[in-house]
Formats: sequence, structure tokens, C-alpha cells
Amino acid sequence: MRIISGSSKGKKLIMSNDKTTRPLKDMAKESIFNILTHANYIKFRLKNSEVLDLFSGIGSFGLECISRGSKFVFFLENYPPVLEILKNNISNLKYENKSKVINFDAFKINNNLFQKDQKFQIIFCDPPFKEKKIKLLIDNIIEMDILKKNGIIIVHRKKGDLDVYPNKFEIIDRKNYGLSTFIFGKKTN
Repeated sequence: MRIISGSSKGKKLIMSNDKTTRPLKDMAKESIFNILTHANYIKFRLKNSEVLDLFSGIGSFGLECISRGSKFVFFLENYPPVLEILKNNISNLKYENKSKVINFDAFKINNNLFQKDQKFQIIFCDPPFKEKKIKLLIDNIIEMDILKKNGIIIVHRKKGDLDVYPNKFEIIDRKNYGLSTFIFGKKTN
């Protein structure tokens, strides 16, 4: 596992030996970032963006965002075995001033975790595959109103999962790489 591009390109990330965690694979991560960088239907640029990385694990997605120019990443993770690895990865890359780790259950996310009126260009959601409450999480994000106007939510799921998503969002991209990744944007109607 490594940083694919940007200021920390090629730097390795510390991995967890815990088999219950599943880091975002380089191939899937590279495909997601190709979409974020080159797709005409993505209305913002990664550079100077603010990102919320839910179920952060070792931080692979959020750290890649910082390496590619994101202004700030909030990492939400509450699983103790990977929480320390996440903090070590941030420290090793010297990204402490561009990130904040919040030890918190993503399903209990609330506005008190962030600055008043905080909004994100990207909300990345990579929950455990067995998790079935994804719609509740997205509904909560909608209710909190923390996604910028042209922001996107990226949900990374097991291939073939048939999660139900709120109809206030539309799937603007879907990729399969042995897994399913959905990129959602707010409906424009």
C-alpha cells in the first residue's frame, strides 16, 4: 500500500495485520482518483478541497487526497487497532497540520464534530462490507447539510451489494473492480 501520486508519491503506508480491516486497494484508489481528476461531470477540483474520510482505517484515501493537494482531511475512525496506525501514517507523511483524526463512530456523526457551517467537497465512505446501515448514514449526512453544492459522496461496497440510497442523490459514476464504488452527487432538479 502506497501513495500513488502527488507530493508524497511512492511513500509506503503502514498496514494493519488485523484481518478484519480492509484497506482500499491501490487499483481501486487509482481509478477513483482518475475520475476525480479527469471526469467532466465532477464540478470541483481536488486541489484545496476539504474531505471527510469516514471509516478511515489506515487513512489510504484521505492521505492520497492530501498528497494530491487537498487543503484538509477529517479522518473518522473508532477501531483501536487501526486508529494508531492511522495516526502513525499521518505523522510519517508529516500531514498533522492538514488533517484531524476523530475517534468516533461514523454512524453517530453530528455537526458538533466540525466547525460551524463546515462543508466538504468529498465525503468518502468505506464501511465494513457486512454493514447494512448505509442509507441511514447518507440520510444523516443530508440532514447535517455538510456536503458542498457540487460535492460528491463516494461509497465503496462489496461487489453485488444492493444497498438502498436516498433519492436526493443520483449516481453520477459507478465502477466495478472486484468491488463496487458509487459516486453520488446532489440531484440538480
